[in-house]
Amino acid sequence: MASSSDQPIDGARAADHPQPASGRRVGHHGERHNSHRIGWLRAVVLGANDGTISVASLVAGIAASGAPRPQILLTALAATAAGAASMAAGEYVSVQSQADTEQADLARERRELAIDPAGELAELAEIYRNRGLDHDTAQRVAEQLTRHDALSAHARDELGLSETHRARPLQAALASALSFSLGALVPVAAIVISPEGKVGAATSMAALLSLALLGGMAARAGGASPLRGSLRMLVWGTLALLITALVGKLVGTTL
Repeated sequence: MASSSDQPIDGARAADHPQPASGRRVGHHGERHNSHRIGWLRAVVLGANDGTISVASLVAGIAASGAPRPQILLTALAATAAGAASMAAGEYVSVQSQADTEQADLARERRELAIDPAGELAELAEIYRNRGLDHDTAQRVAEQLTRHDALSAHARDELGLSETHRARPLQAALASALSFSLGALVPVAAIVISPEGKVGAATSMAALLSLALLGGMAARAGGASPLRGSLRMLVWGTLALLITALVGKLVGTTL
């Protein structure tokens, strides 16, 4: 094992990107990156977007059919509960499958390290040579990282696994359920406060404003253009609302 005083060479630093204590990814020259946000940002945006669009679209369809406000509100609340549970279950199963795959890969890599450490060292050195290091530097980097933590080196550089992108099923499930519920609060609140006979229109407007804000915030958090993020959410939200309102109108007319 390498002592605590050992300092990795430049090649090792390039292969091993340490995380600061705050959990925020910071470059060697002070740059701040957004890749650490990918996991939770995806779950939160997906949940809130789905909560707002699905419940608001359902409300638009039910309102277009001529249903009274109490029935619309009951439908929206039921859709919120069902949607949150569905999002949590789906996200948990999906991410848990990813976690199971990661654990199986790590177990296999652990066995290979125990059975053939020399072969695994050569494999690691080959990875660094393919990334552009010369033969001697790649070999030294592989040796130093193997002495420090061989399994972590192979997990990161051979399997592509890292703490930033590690699967967290329970966290993803809770984030999805909570964000779906928060997103659904927008159309539910619009139903309660909207004037009689204007439930569908008021809910749709509130949902579109919420989606524009959510899209802009998500894009900004990810380092992208807030305007582009808002427009993207508005386009898809408008399509969903129009389609369900049309179905509600057609079905309400024929029944």
